[in-house]
Amino acid sequence: MTPSQTPPRTRKNWIVLGIALALGALAAYAASNYLSERMAEIEARAADIDTVQVVVAKTDLAGGTRITPDTVAVRAIPRAWAHSSAITPDQYSRAESLALAYPATAGEPLLWTQLEGRRPPTFSARLDAGQRAVTVPVDEISSLSGMVEPGDRIDIVVSVRNETRSFTFTLLQAVPVLATGSRVELQEADPEGRPRGYTTITLDTSPEDAKRVIAAREIGRVTALLRAPGDIAPVSAAVTDARKLLGLPADHGSGISTVPVIYGGGPITSGLHLRPHHEDAPD
Repeated sequence: MTPSQTPPRTRKNWIVLGIALALGALAAYAASNYLSERMAEIEARAADIDTVQVVVAKTDLAGGTRITPDTVAVRAIPRAWAHSSAITPDQYSRAESLALAYPATAGEPLLWTQLEGRRPPTFSARLDAGQRAVTVPVDEISSLSGMVEPGDRIDIVVSVRNETRSFTFTLLQAVPVLATGSRVELQEADPEGRPRGYTTITLDTSPEDAKRVIAAREIGRVTALLRAPGDIAPVSAAVTDARKLLGLPADHGSGISTVPVIYGGGPITSGLHLRPHHEDAPD
């Protein structure tokens, strides 16, 4: 049968089928482009997240399973989500061959408290190589006393005053809190629902930042600003004059003295002119 002899209904069906195939191909192309763009955005955001490597279960592990290269793997997770007792790759040698006291789900970070007969590692094991733990008296973190918990991140703001002016600036940003007092885990509230008290707070910093915190304590007042979980966005570190920050006029140390000068029972004003005193002056 020649094309001219093809029934009109059959030709119409072929045309509809061709249009449907073309639309389907166009939709598939658009979906592929959209998914590619979304994956690129997700990968770009992931590249900006601060991560830490932890040891995880390769598959679902039952209680009693030994820790071996065949049962565990290393995985990078956001640092803000990492448990303080998670086993890290540099601690693996101490966990190898130990058995799990409790089951673990595939991909789940393994904790020291999950291991049979194993106490959590020393406090120093919580530090990454090259980091330092610096302890600050809690009364110097005055704005958040009793409310900061291990695992939180804080900004450290310093206020310094010289002879005539006061300055405020952000010294450190998004600093992880390692411990509050002697506690390295989240604290339970007291029976009345209030946070339990402590006198010191320990921060995870670089050696240079640790020295800066110590120096700030010596010359100024240190205050903490608590961040929301996962918030690592930078803030301005500019040194700001305290009076300017509050919208007050600049104080250059000039003007009327704040210490009154007393003469004859009253203050001397700028318009008063004194005359020499003569013995024979009339009373």
